[in-house]
Amino acid sequence: MRDEIEDIEIELLLDALYRRYHYDFRNYARASIKRRLRQAREQMGLPNFSAMQERLLHDPAMLSALLGYLTVQVSEMFRDPQYFRTIREKVVPHLRTYPSLRIWIAGCSNGEELYSFAILFREEGLEERTIFYATDINPDALTAASNGIYSLDRIKTFTENHQRAGGKSSLSDYYSTAYGGAAFDKSLCSRVVFSDHSLVTDAVFAEMHLISCRNVLIYFDRPLQDRAIGLFRDSLTRNGFLGLGAKESLRFSDHARAFADFDRDEKIYQRREA
Repeated sequence: MRDEIEDIEIELLLDALYRRYHYDFRNYARASIKRRLRQAREQMGLPNFSAMQERLLHDPAMLSALLGYLTVQVSEMFRDPQYFRTIREKVVPHLRTYPSLRIWIAGCSNGEELYSFAILFREEGLEERTIFYATDINPDALTAASNGIYSLDRIKTFTENHQRAGGKSSLSDYYSTAYGGAAFDKSLCSRVVFSDHSLVTDAVFAEMHLISCRNVLIYFDRPLQDRAIGLFRDSLTRNGFLGLGAKESLRFSDHARAFADFDRDEKIYQRREA
């Protein structure tokens, strides 16, 4: 009975979040959402999810706090280095054939993946012809991404990843130590558009040559995964590329036939011409 009541409370909470603020988590994988909401409830000292809903509806500050739990902000620069090495060695040669490029980092979190791509494209001489679109549903994450400041204890991992990803320079060329952390060069964001965009509710906003959306779809249920993949399909130019996370796949998607395997191991796909 207790679990049944909790499920009803969570359903009402997510509905309130959508109706009040237009953030739609109703079709996220329920087990993951429940786990994160329980963590939020415990750390906020609330007796139940009904109390959380009341706070959400009447306390504007509650939205930002709750989004911090519901949106996953765990990443690192050049995460899964072989993915970025494959982008560098196999995808970049195709991208060189275009006079201008549009790259979409969907679910950019705090910006680690964005800066990875910006550095990679600078090293490959493509930065000046590229516009990067960095999107997320969490405004606090977008602010952190635009600031580009990371704790110094993470730099060793970032540096190792960069080298394993085929880095052609030293990562230290791109940041300076400041504010108790490593502040990445603002010029890396000179061709970046930061934007609030939801894969759940928003539409296509530009034609892309490469979309990287890694470790986001694993938090969606099947219908929502299909919605997002359909959005990527409609956003990509002919022969454009889609990169997913290591545990994600197009295999069971209704849109799978719109893509060809480009590098199966690294979950990089190419939009078919027809």
